[in-house]
Amino acid sequence: MKNIFFSFLFAATAIPAFAQEFQGTAVYESKTSTSEWMGKISGNSQITPDMQKMIEDRMKKMSEKTFVLNFGKTSSIYKEEEKLDAPGSDGGGRRMMSSMMGGGGTYYKDIKEKNFTVDRDFMGKEFLVQDLLPKYEWKMESESRLIGGYTCYKATAIKVVDKSDFRNMSFKKEAKKTDDKKSSTSNSNLMDMLEMPDNIGITAWYTPEIPVSQGPESYYGLPGLILEINDGKTVILCSKVVLNPKEKVVIKAPTKGKVVSEKEYNKIVADKMEEMKQMNAGPGGFKFNR
Repeated sequence: MKNIFFSFLFAATAIPAFAQEFQGTAVYESKTSTSEWMGKISGNSQITPDMQKMIEDRMKKMSEKTFVLNFGKTSSIYKEEEKLDAPGSDGGGRRMMSSMMGGGGTYYKDIKEKNFTVDRDFMGKEFLVQDLLPKYEWKMESESRLIGGYTCYKATAIKVVDKSDFRNMSFKKEAKKTDDKKSSTSNSNLMDMLEMPDNIGITAWYTPEIPVSQGPESYYGLPGLILEINDGKTVILCSKVVLNPKEKVVIKAPTKGKVVSEKEYNKIVADKMEEMKQMNAGPGGFKFNR
């Protein structure tokens, strides 16, 4: 088995060979746990078995995705693998939900300039989110493991949550007690039962054998390609790496959409979700059993 000395020696000797034209491709499988949601749905008397099966199938499709990262020394693009919409399906709605569940669009990051650009489709409108990359304070751990034949090392950090990424949303553990008659009923509006954390702990596994400071989504900043990310709910695992592929990909930022900052985009999403919450608060609103 390769040891840590060999891995870092390999990285040190390989770096000069990684010229500017160097490029690699990594395929990632992303899976988000939906057990909490399924538990709430299965206990809801308003949902028929057929509806439950349909919801489970759709959530499974949204929670299991394949992404491709094309990377160079200083820039990369991360994009969900394209799949054709089924005839008669709501392609626009699927793209919106995909964006809210961590997919959709092209995520471009420039680790030299420390900025990113990602195109998002939300409620039928196209946005171009441009902002600075998050700064991760990585804590290097001593643990190691093999992923796809590469020796990887563990690193951990605390991540500020992207408020438009609904993968991080969870059900409140306890409802707040009020004198409101609405709170005394056995059913509650779905949006009233959800909350978004301010930050989450993440665990990364990176390999110095591929000495580029790249990774999936917004992740970067380690002395080697990140092959796995785990934030407690979503696991993103690399299933294939190709270095210097014959067919090169143009790594450039997307350009289509209304330019907004990350803060501005998060507010747009939050305002729209609040609007939907108010619309669903009436007698006909979709409710979940507690």
